Amino acid sequence: MSTNNNGQSFYVTTPIFYVNDAPHIGHAYTEVAADVLARWHRQRGEDSFLLTGTDEHGEKVLRTAAANKTSAQEWTDKLVHDSWLPLLETIDIDNQDFIRTTEPRHEANVQKFMQKLYDTGFIYQGSFKGAYCVGCEEYKNMADLVEGSGEYNGQDVCAIHSKPVEQLEENNYFFKLSEFEQPLLDFFEQNPNFIQPESAKNEVVSFVRRGLEDLSISRSKEKFDWGIDIPWDDSHITYVWFDALLNYITAIGYGQDDAAFQKRWPATVQIVGKDILRFHAVIWPAMLMAAEIVPPTQIFGHGWLLVGGEKMSKSKLTGIAPNQITDIFGSDAFRYYFMKAIAFGQDGSFSWEDLSARYQSELANGFGNLASRTLAMVRKYFEGVIPSPASYTEADNQVINVAEAAVRDADEAIDAVAINEAINATWTLVDELNGYITSQEPWVLAKDETNRERLATVMYVCSEGLRVLSVLLAPVIPKAANKLWAALTEGKLGALSDQPLNDAGTWGQLTAGITVSELEVLFPRIEAETAS
Repeated sequence: MSTNNNGQSFYVTTPIFYVNDAPHIGHAYTEVAADVLARWHRQRGEDSFLLTGTDEHGEKVLRTAAANKTSAQEWTDKLVHDSWLPLLETIDIDNQDFIRTTEPRHEANVQKFMQKLYDTGFIYQGSFKGAYCVGCEEYKNMADLVEGSGEYNGQDVCAIHSKPVEQLEENNYFFKLSEFEQPLLDFFEQNPNFIQPESAKNEVVSFVRRGLEDLSISRSKEKFDWGIDIPWDDSHITYVWFDALLNYITAIGYGQDDAAFQKRWPATVQIVGKDILRFHAVIWPAMLMAAEIVPPTQIFGHGWLLVGGEKMSKSKLTGIAPNQITDIFGSDAFRYYFMKAIAFGQDGSFSWEDLSARYQSELANGFGNLASRTLAMVRKYFEGVIPSPASYTEADNQVINVAEAAVRDADEAIDAVAINEAINATWTLVDELNGYITSQEPWVLAKDETNRERLATVMYVCSEGLRVLSVLLAPVIPKAANKLWAALTEGKLGALSDQPLNDAGTWGQLTAGITVSELEVLFPRIEAETAS
């Protein structure tokens, strides 16, 4: 992955999420991943922009609203304001925009995009018959269906939602997706990092090579009317996916502010779940090609969060609300756990036991205790003033080398969207500093005045190591990192957000003579019964 072709902006997106129900930790997982990337690039000094939002049209939303005895607009308004916007605060997301597909800026410019494709011959009218999954809002091939069980025994059901598909026959408008089979294959070959991880790329390439069929992109209002009108035929509304995918460009000025659009597009990386990879890696770039717009730089398909071996799902009663975790462990622990415990791009299982164990061993005992005891020793042995180091020993230089490598390796991992590897690289410094304190025994040095210079060096090395960690961890655990930064620097080095991440490993930036303040416990002890 690299910065945008225009070199001006790092633009990262999440999928926009369906508002048929409240968010669960699977949605939050995607949000945090995109946020860590956006914060990381911003910490580098780049113009970083994170877009997220909600997908509010479609038959599924309309049916859910009807089941709750309200209109679709009232239903989406309530869920967005009561559940989806609060989610961003719950897990500490620093997004620059939040788009709703019911907003005028989106609807008007979706119509402009569609009119262009219609005028240039990429959209035509035809009839279609097929199996439709309302949960996916997608027509399904037989290969996408499995035999149902239980109450659906003997029926064809969606492999993702485990519910029967519906047979639909409609006279719709179609997008000439079939014309983009070879252009897409050529694009994939010319841009080998466009689809990541590699397993996702192989799946998409194989899918396209099997042949593409034209895509139905409208629904007759005789069926339902919750969507954006087809601009040249108001008896039809836009297929929800064709509408939703366009949020990535309507949010940044497409159709109304060309300068803003050119500044942000193409997106640097678009984070999606693997279940919607084909929409983003096949249909989306084909749509853009038809409109003569450059596709995004990268589509990254992450794995599923599994609970009890199944994908996180409200309909299967495996959904866990993010605040069930943050109310106990806090937002930093939520962010850290899901980014470190799961290799980004692969499926990962969530368990309360694993979360609790990592919280205690890695956050509380590993990082939190390192920070608190270092500052406590500076206060105890040097009246809270960071001392000047004397000459460095081999042990000191080892810490310096590990710090430099941690910054370099973590930064490279982020460029590969390997967030867990970036945190692992950062944790090498946490472990090194803890081992360093154990071997140097500052509490023993403090007993003999002749060791004063050595003690000063040890405490400076530990404190400077914490400076490096504050910067590296700011994108991942921003609350704890900012608390540590404030206690460590007395405001003398500027705001944490202004520290260039690439330079964090340059040793000696912490000025001797700074007075540290008392640090509150970053990761308080949690009783075992509370965390289960």
